[in-house]
Amino acid sequence: MYWAEFLTVAFIHLLAVASPGPDFAVVVRESVTHGRRAGTWTALGVGSAIFLHVTYSLLGIGLIVSQSIVLFNALKWLAAAYLLYIGFKALRARPVDPAAAETLAAPVARTARGAYVAGFVTNGLNPKATLFFLSLFTVVINPHTPLLIQAGYGVYLACATAAWFCLVALLFSQQRVRAGFARMGHWFDRVMGVVLVGLGIKLAFTELR
Repeated sequence: MYWAEFLTVAFIHLLAVASPGPDFAVVVRESVTHGRRAGTWTALGVGSAIFLHVTYSLLGIGLIVSQSIVLFNALKWLAAAYLLYIGFKALRARPVDPAAAETLAAPVARTARGAYVAGFVTNGLNPKATLFFLSLFTVVINPHTPLLIQAGYGVYLACATAAWFCLVALLFSQQRVRAGFARMGHWFDRVMGVVLVGLGIKLAFTELR
């Protein structure tokens, strides 16, 4: 009975999650710099944050945030500040000794907790995600759809997001791919830094509509 609605939700989510954004940039950087394990934990952090968005959307808190300029701006500036922080940190990457290129191809130590938190915070503080899920649960999903069914949609969205970014982590943590990025060394970090800073600035100027 709810298959048509579910497929609509799944399709819209696919388009959204496949669009490069802060989540993609963070997962790629963690995967290239720290390896598959860190990239996977970052992906799981992103996926877990979806439960946060789904929960407040079901409770109606998302509607309050979307209607409050103060709350929206607070969330926006927190997210922008975080992206700018990790972006500027990446921009400070320095060249390394060419003789150490092979060593760079090996994963740099990164705790599972640190990688997970990076993914969770990046997605959880993103006000665009707030507006996306609010729109999804108020416009696309029929308000008469049972709460249990809507919660099921939420579980799917979280799992699908985690699975997508785990795939991204798997791709960018391949030894051949990482070796290629290792040869670029600091330039990769600087490019990712520019991307993250750009996303942070763009986010900072996001207006509540």
